[in-house]
Amino acid sequence: MTFANDAYLFLLLLVIPIVVWYIMKGRKRKASLMIPSTGMFSGIGKSWKSYLIHLPFILEMIAFVLLVIILARPQTTDRWHDTEIEGIEIMMCVDVSTSMLAEDLKPNRIEAAKSVVSEFISGRPNDNIGLSIFAGEAFTQCPMTVDHAVLLNVLHNVSSDIAANGIIEDGTAIGMGLANAISRLKDSQAKSKVIILLTDGSNNRGEISPLTAAEMAKSFGIRVYTIGVGTNGTAPYPVYSSFGVQYINVPVEIDEEVLRKIAQTANGQYYRATSNTKLKDVYEEIDKLERTKLQVKEFSKNQEVYQPFAMALLLVILLIILLKQTVLKTIP
Repeated sequence: MTFANDAYLFLLLLVIPIVVWYIMKGRKRKASLMIPSTGMFSGIGKSWKSYLIHLPFILEMIAFVLLVIILARPQTTDRWHDTEIEGIEIMMCVDVSTSMLAEDLKPNRIEAAKSVVSEFISGRPNDNIGLSIFAGEAFTQCPMTVDHAVLLNVLHNVSSDIAANGIIEDGTAIGMGLANAISRLKDSQAKSKVIILLTDGSNNRGEISPLTAAEMAKSFGIRVYTIGVGTNGTAPYPVYSSFGVQYINVPVEIDEEVLRKIAQTANGQYYRATSNTKLKDVYEEIDKLERTKLQVKEFSKNQEVYQPFAMALLLVILLIILLKQTVLKTIP
């Protein structure tokens, strides 16, 4: 048995001075009725009640000990046992250029991607996952973490506004985005390292070419899955003016050849997602492919076992009250 709040157990030391005080008090106690001689009572034996005179104090000490144990929160734990988990280190690499505002996916490409990526992350609680974003330049939005609540919160705030408002350079630097994700995985000792890169365009920015980045990924043993998102032909794109939101049809220009070569070089696969449903299917397929069994030792969760002590405390308190109000009742 262990205790969650074992500091409370030091309160048990108070039992010693309390017992000493009780003994000293008993020695100094004077009789309620003073008589010149007790000789006339010499033939009378002790009543059974006299043997119980210290019982309430003993019960009170037991009640105090039980209360301290309850405050210390006694717990039991199961044994160590072997289990299998599916643990992988994954960097999500997402294009946030202004072209991701096109509305061929609903409500638009970036929001559709965020929704599907969120589901993907939520379905892999044992994985170490991070987030890299890129437009004309790239940076890490969230380092790899197993705290998926934090990661999902960061992902929720991702927007193409950072490129639209000039916070970062607009464009599509696929090579830079991939290199940024690689930098987060290259020193990892994980058995399986994966990058999932999503973009809707072709590389037109950055100092590192996509294929050079793919070779880097291969050298570090990182698999890269690439996803081209966008319908075929043209897509409605919102343009904001003084007259409100106007839509123009813009051509969908995804460099599928480069994305396919990246995937082939880095031992991954290329996918094309032309709708919300197909995008979801892509992530579900990647989810099935990337399952690595890891043998780990796991200790089960602690179980609270204060209940028996609480029941014993209640019974002791009731017994103390019963004794003091009946057979051991005293008249001041």
